[in-house]
Formats: sequence, C-alpha cells, structure tokens
Amino acid sequence: MPSVIPKLSNFIGLFILIFVVLWAASPRIQAQTPSDALMMKKSEMCVATFYQHDTWDEYWEGTLLRNNLNIGTLTRTNIMPMLAYGITDKLNVFISLPYISTSASGGQMAGVSGFQDFSVFAKYKIINLEKTSGSFQTFGTVGYSLPATSYLSDYMPLNLGLGTNELSARVIIKYEHKSGLYLRGSFAYLYRTTTEAERDFYYADKGIYTSTMDVPNTTTVDGALGAWLFDRSIQLEVGAVKNTAQSGDDIRRQNAPQPTNKMDMTHLNAGIRFFPKFLKGFSIIAGYTQVVAGRNVGKSTILTGGLTYQFSTKKQKAQ
Repeated sequence: MPSVIPKLSNFIGLFILIFVVLWAASPRIQAQTPSDALMMKKSEMCVATFYQHDTWDEYWEGTLLRNNLNIGTLTRTNIMPMLAYGITDKLNVFISLPYISTSASGGQMAGVSGFQDFSVFAKYKIINLEKTSGSFQTFGTVGYSLPATSYLSDYMPLNLGLGTNELSARVIIKYEHKSGLYLRGSFAYLYRTTTEAERDFYYADKGIYTSTMDVPNTTTVDGALGAWLFDRSIQLEVGAVKNTAQSGDDIRRQNAPQPTNKMDMTHLNAGIRFFPKFLKGFSIIAGYTQVVAGRNVGKSTILTGGLTYQFSTKKQKAQ
C-alpha cells in the first residue's frame, strides 16, 4: 500500500497541473442577468439556476408596520432557471420560468406552489467607452412576462404572483475604474395589465362590481457599489433598490392585501459572486436582501443562492 500512494499523488498533481494550464489558456467567461452590466459575447450561452428564501413576520398595512398572528411567519421560496444567449457581442436575450412555493406558520390559510410567470428579455449595449483609467457603459433592457399557469393572484400574501402581463424597460449606467471598483445605477418602468379575481366585487377606495382588477404600474431605481478582486475571480457588491407603484390603494384595516394595492418598498442588498478557477465557465452566487421600508408589503429578509454555467456554442478553430 505505501508504494501506491506516491504514484497516485503524482498522477493527481499532474492532472491538476494540466487542468490549470488549460484553464489559464482559455478566455474567462462571466455570466450575466437582464439587470446587471455584464454582457456575453456572440454565440455564448449561459445556463443558470437561482434560489431565493424569503421570510417575514411583519408587514406594512398602508404605512403602518404591524404583525399578523393569523399568518405568523410567511415563507416564500423561488427556484428560477434561466437561459441566456449572446446573439451578438452587443445583444443578449434571456428566458426564465420561476417555480414558487409559499407557506404560513400560523392561521388557516394554506400555501400554494407552482410555476409563476414566463419571461423573455433582451439587453443591448448602447455605449462602450474605454480609457486607460477605466470604462463607461450604458445598456438598455426590455422584457415581457405573462402567467405560465392559471394561478389565483387574489390570494395574497400566499399567491404565486400578480397574474398580470408585464412589459418592462430598463436603462443601466456603469462606470468601472481600472482598479476594479465600479458604480452602477439603473431606472426601470414596469407596465402591468389587469388580473382576474374569483369574485365579482371588491373594494379599492370604492366598491367595484367586476372580477377584473387593475394592477399598478411600477418604477424601480437602484444603485450599487462593487469591486472585482483577485484577477476578476470574485465580485463583491452592495446596493439599494426602491420600487414605487404609480397608483393603487392601501390595505384596509384587518383586511387581506389584493393586487390593486400600492406596493412600495426599499431594500438594501449585498452579494458575492465567485468564479472558481477549477470549474471553467461556472460561477457561484450568494446574496442577502433586507426590506427596510415599505407600503402594503412584507418586511422581508431574503437569502439568495445561485449557480451559473457559461460556454461557447461555436466550435473554436484550431490554432
């Protein structure tokens, strides 16, 4: 047995050396999403899966922060696969279909689970200025989503989603210093249609005799400070996001929320992304988000994890 160990260790050492040399000789690939400032090159594809664990035991009824013993702690989990592709170096497209599960620790309301909304996005790099001191870039993203199943949107807060068609447009601006430090900001407008309830009367500032509910449009403003470390193998980022509904009513005292509500929220977040050298094309994502202010929403704490794999679909020419 002792004579086998040196031979095995030599083989493992040689394998690792070959793998590292091959990895170092290949171009670094960075996965990206519709709302960040990263782009894939032409013919590159990214397969990703994200997981979110969202919990809250307090919520804002209008602007009043309160708890609800009939709900206890509400838990929402989100498993979202995503596929992205580089049509050109400047144009990327994305599709996603999240699977949602909800539950409550108290009360009589049962949780639900199922697929939520199918989404497709396109992101275009508008401006790319590179200097020795750093780079400045702007991007535009448009997206469209629609319910993938006939889930009940008027079952808040345990509903899977709002049950509405949504058209979104986002502008992203980023400046990155040569050191790897960067600033990023974006503004988005989300246009939403109506959703259907399983009742023919509801109250939204006044009594309305219909099963069709108007879902408020929303604006989103966010900013982030980040840094690339260790030859861009680690990305760190902290930021803040503010969502503001453009219309809507408040939750009535002791009533359940509904899709017509004006749902505003401000949350702070921090995240890390790791591109392991021993797994070419992969990245590992972890994040933390805390809702710090809101209106007609839960005071959520959200933990996020994800795994992405990016590769070229075009065969490399022999040197």
